[in-house]
Amino acid sequence: MKKITIVVIVVFATMISFAQTQSSGHLTFKGVPVDGTLNEYVSKMKQSGFTLLRTENGIAMLTGDFAAYKDCLVGVSTLKQKDLVSKITVIFAERDTWSSLLENYFELKEMQTQKYGTPAESIEKFDTYSEPRNDQSKMYEVKMNNCKYSTTYETDKGSIQLFLAHDGISSCYVVLAYYDKINGDIIRARAMDDL
Repeated sequence: MKKITIVVIVVFATMISFAQTQSSGHLTFKGVPVDGTLNEYVSKMKQSGFTLLRTENGIAMLTGDFAAYKDCLVGVSTLKQKDLVSKITVIFAERDTWSSLLENYFELKEMQTQKYGTPAESIEKFDTYSEPRNDQSKMYEVKMNNCKYSTTYETDKGSIQLFLAHDGISSCYVVLAYYDKINGDIIRARAMDDL
């Protein structure tokens, strides 16, 4: 009888723990709630197959596969004064052509829309006098910061933003950023206290 009681208690405790993890109220990235200290979160990402590259100024940089894309760069961000993870940024591999860059963007947008529903906002345009005519001129406008392709999804747990970005005039890529609402609010409240 004592063994049965212990087994029932262990099973019950496990179920409660699992339920609390599933309904933590935090946005998740690869099934892990965007919460905890930087070291705790990095440890969970390592268990998910990511490799830590470096940690500096409250940001850990990892590399790994994400959403069927190889060798993504993942940034895990905290506020320096408070070791609390609030933002995850995924930088996908560089693309050399507009068509391949746009293909990545729309493929990820389609997956995000299936998961999170209709975007709260979507801007997809060039800030130029006339529409660039070919692949090369479109890539030039991305590098000159004249291309605004951005889609935002809002959930009760936070927001997800998908956008095109560049690093100088040499590389263009897609970025996907996850912002946790609970920890973002904590960090904002702390910033307000400083004012």
